[in-house]
Amino acid sequence: MPIHIVLADDHVLVRQSLKSLLEREGHQVVGEAAEGKEAARQVNTLQPEIAILDISMPIMNGLNAAREIKNSSPKTKTILLTQHDEDEYISEALEAGVKGYVLKSQVASDLLEAIRQVSRGQVYLSPGVASSVVEAYRTRSERPKERLSLRERQVLQLIAEGKSTKEVASVLGISVKTAESHRSRLMQKLDIHETASLVRYAIRRGMVQA
Repeated sequence: MPIHIVLADDHVLVRQSLKSLLEREGHQVVGEAAEGKEAARQVNTLQPEIAILDISMPIMNGLNAAREIKNSSPKTKTILLTQHDEDEYISEALEAGVKGYVLKSQVASDLLEAIRQVSRGQVYLSPGVASSVVEAYRTRSERPKERLSLRERQVLQLIAEGKSTKEVASVLGISVKTAESHRSRLMQKLDIHETASLVRYAIRRGMVQA
């Protein structure tokens, strides 16, 4: 029986290549998306067994999409595709409920095995990051929790992408006043009070690319 998959990557050629790889193995790509918000919507509608998410996508990155999917479609397992093997990124992925962490440099050899293991209820990490897992957990347990809500994470990503408060409100379908409120709360929670520092924080946490 084929495994149903929603595939999200903002590069069309990458999506096409991955889709071809998956379908050759008998899996069924039931949905495709170029950004995380659309990926989460499709997962909620289609309820696939697995969602494969690129970590770096506009509007909503793979980490935030994984968090939303975990809340809205808990039966769907998420696999994250990334070029990062640093502890900080791994820790963020584990906190987001990601079940598979696959390095893009190893995707051809690792992705199918990740699907097999994740579909059986296991957690899969590319061999290149497996040695960092203990350090990632240690780092996660030692640092203070930031306690940002999913909406605040979305607002933070959009700010880091250079969008104004009005543009943030438009993308998220909320009022400008609400967007301003989210911005103020996240700055207060993080004790960060200028946009440049917010951008640096978002880059450090893997929410956007430098």
